[in-house]
Amino acid sequence: MASNTSTTKKRVIQQSQKVDSLESLFKTNNIFLFVPNIIGYIRVILSVVSFYFMPTHPKITIICYLTSEFLDAVDGHAARALGQSTKFGAMFDMLVDRCSTMCLCFVLAMFYPKWALFFQLWAAIDVASHWLHLHAATVKGSESHKKIDLSGNPILRLYYTSRKVLFTMCAGNELWFSMVYMLHFGEGPAVITYGGYAMGLWRIILFVVTPIMVLKQIISLIHLYTAALDMAAIDEAERARKN
Repeated sequence: MASNTSTTKKRVIQQSQKVDSLESLFKTNNIFLFVPNIIGYIRVILSVVSFYFMPTHPKITIICYLTSEFLDAVDGHAARALGQSTKFGAMFDMLVDRCSTMCLCFVLAMFYPKWALFFQLWAAIDVASHWLHLHAATVKGSESHKKIDLSGNPILRLYYTSRKVLFTMCAGNELWFSMVYMLHFGEGPAVITYGGYAMGLWRIILFVVTPIMVLKQIISLIHLYTAALDMAAIDEAERARKN
């Protein structure tokens, strides 16, 4: 009987310690230990694992890669819910996104040599537009590129203020590149059979999300253009103050 009581007390103490450790994690002032950033570290690990297996193991790759991309939405919710939105987190989150997709484009350029230029240009525009947009937002004093003043651009305003639109666009874009990757290894489970030709699941998903991918690239170009205008306006204001 005494032994059971002692065991119960130990469990209660252990549970209490776990609760205290979680509370300290949520209340920490160490930016690098904020929950959204910890999720970001997990995303980095998943991305690196997917990079390692990309040439030869599509199932492991796609599971790790898409899980990392899904966590991109989770860390945003965590940042808002816990009040842990930071400039470091915004930059870190964007870098993980851009680097992950860019590395996938490297592999796709090897798998589809004739389309290498497309993947190269897409990666260049994607990185340049988001980096310049975030830099302009930071210079203006925003903690995130998603909180920059977008009143002058209705497309970007809708893109960043509607979470459903943002999630749909990002998810559709990542699915497009993921399905192009999977098609290198096969069509996937047969869904439609016509005239002896079987169209697999990967190709059907690719067709469905293609309009989203195209629209996402247009938005990236808008990003680049508006961010360039913002930076030029900042430069003009600074030159006017000096004069």
